[in-house]
Amino acid sequence: MNTEETKAQATETTQAPAQRAPRAPRRDGGARGSRAPRREGGRRSEAPVEDGPQLMEKVVYVNRCAKVVKGGRRFSFSALIVVGDQKGKVGYGFGKANEVSDAIRKGTEAAKRAMKNVVVVNETIPHETYTEFGGAKIVLKPATPGTGLVAGAKVRSVLEAAGVTNVIAKSLGSANAANVVKATMQAMLSMRTADQVLSARGKKKKDASV
Repeated sequence: MNTEETKAQATETTQAPAQRAPRAPRRDGGARGSRAPRREGGRRSEAPVEDGPQLMEKVVYVNRCAKVVKGGRRFSFSALIVVGDQKGKVGYGFGKANEVSDAIRKGTEAAKRAMKNVVVVNETIPHETYTEFGGAKIVLKPATPGTGLVAGAKVRSVLEAAGVTNVIAKSLGSANAANVVKATMQAMLSMRTADQVLSARGKKKKDASV
């Protein structure tokens, strides 16, 4: 072989682009570039999360406080929240923060921690009651089915969260939102059914004298 022919073949070899060997097909039969299905026992597979009981959250009142500082005002917010499962369990909470959303979140968490069981009989209360908390005075009366909630916004929020749909309420004292809510909760917690009163006295319902 001549020297010139050897040089020409070497030049053609360096100029020709390198050709890659064809890739072998994937084991799972899928095309290149597509992800393979995840294994059932992999780390990323998560068990379905079961939802807890549905809670009713109501924002009763949001207050804004302004603090005058050098250079302007600094605002802070407080929120009064009522939470209930509409099945006889209700609570309220108070949250403070520099943002409204954070104040509502804190109040909701506090209300969930403070939830208590109250007496609800046939979607109403067992008997009439009157209670006071601070300057707030609340009167609650049971009502027949179809009456609805005849109450103000603050009292209504507690009754709706507890699952009461037929009641007549009246606020006679202060209109302070916190005191009205606390008075309503105090009234709901003070109520007892006839069976509860008789059992506390060591009697049964059939033994009660009329």
